[in-house]
Amino acid sequence: MAINKENYNRINGELGACNVALVAVSKTKPVDEIRELYDLGHRDFGENYVQEMAEKAEKLPKDIHWHFIGHLQTNKVKFIIPFVQLIQGVDSLKLLKEINKQADKAGRVVECLLQMHIAQEETKFGLDNNELKEVLGSLDELKSVKVVGLMGMASFTEDMDKVRKEFCRLKTIFDEVKQSHPDFHMLSMGMSSDYKIAIEEGSNMVRIGSLLFGERSIKK
Repeated sequence: MAINKENYNRINGELGACNVALVAVSKTKPVDEIRELYDLGHRDFGENYVQEMAEKAEKLPKDIHWHFIGHLQTNKVKFIIPFVQLIQGVDSLKLLKEINKQADKAGRVVECLLQMHIAQEETKFGLDNNELKEVLGSLDELKSVKVVGLMGMASFTEDMDKVRKEFCRLKTIFDEVKQSHPDFHMLSMGMSSDYKIAIEEGSNMVRIGSLLFGERSIKK
């Protein structure tokens, strides 16, 4: 299945006009479809699975910016550290410390976003406010990571008022943290179904998959 170039050009134009970054969510999609989007000039791609991301990185151009957007297990951090551009889903201090450890071994400083739990669903990962304070209080000790913002996922619902409130809450947290952490400049929220609301509420990075690649394959 080919990518939807019409959607890509439209969305890319919309986001460019308001200075919002587009991460193309390519999880479960074949290399040739990623290359098709790459050939249109796109460079930022998001993956959820460590092994899949590492395999694709081997086969695709080295100037791709790989974003890890899934739930990252500490024992798998080392496999993506050599090439990952941004780890978006840091949901514990333990994970951030492991990223710091592996980045230090690789001689890199890896950029990360802290994932906040803003949805009603228990299945969503993320930090609560107390955990956020704990992580922020530890940043000076971690020299091989650079935390540059927050990420969040809204509830999976057709109630867009609820989604808007969750995004608004995350933007409020982001603005508060930014006052004492000037490195914070990325707020990643919004996907194919709700990215326009996310932008209205202050997102400057959206993660879009199905509008570009079609519905994703089932991961076995």
